[in-house]
Amino acid sequence: MIFGSEQDYRTWEELLIAAAKRYSMRVTDFAVMTNHFHLIVWPEQDLQLSRFMQWFTGTQVQRWHAAHRTTGTGPLYQGRFKAIPIQSDHHFLTVARYVARNPVRAQLSRRIEEWRWSSTWHRCNSCDSFLSDWPIQMPHDWIAVGNDPLPDEEFAAVREAIALNWPYGDAAWTLEMAKRFAMQRALRFPGRPRIHPLEPALAFATVS
Repeated sequence: MIFGSEQDYRTWEELLIAAAKRYSMRVTDFAVMTNHFHLIVWPEQDLQLSRFMQWFTGTQVQRWHAAHRTTGTGPLYQGRFKAIPIQSDHHFLTVARYVARNPVRAQLSRRIEEWRWSSTWHRCNSCDSFLSDWPIQMPHDWIAVGNDPLPDEEFAAVREAIALNWPYGDAAWTLEMAKRFAMQRALRFPGRPRIHPLEPALAFATVS
């Protein structure tokens, strides 16, 4: 367990806000779990995502070790963040629902708007939020849509894209993005795929 106290979550959130300002990163959605987190971000420049994530996760790990007096004991997360491009249409909505429903699936909350450490909570509580607008029109009944479980095939498709380090979108767009970012299917080619140089594209990042 990485996030075992309110202060662990609060420090993570404060650093996310700081990182978003520091690197002018558009953050549209997030959810922090007990041992991992998900982000949907929208870079505007080459390599912006890598620099943003390096500072954010690096600083958060340092703060965590200092707070828990475990400095020098090794890495906190399993490895470098995983990021996949997502198409800004109904595929984006599917991933946003996937992120929002993570706390519900993990039985951390009953409804998506109840989980304090999420973008949904921020939007529902009219916070002075750092969150950016979506690239698509948010459904007027977003809370109801988000609380409705994803169909099994859509849930499986998102999980597969994450596992394979593969873009999430329709067939033609997916191949275009894979070529642009020199991505390779994880099950076909061993080794971590190259995802640079980064051009403006929505990205779904997950760290565990």
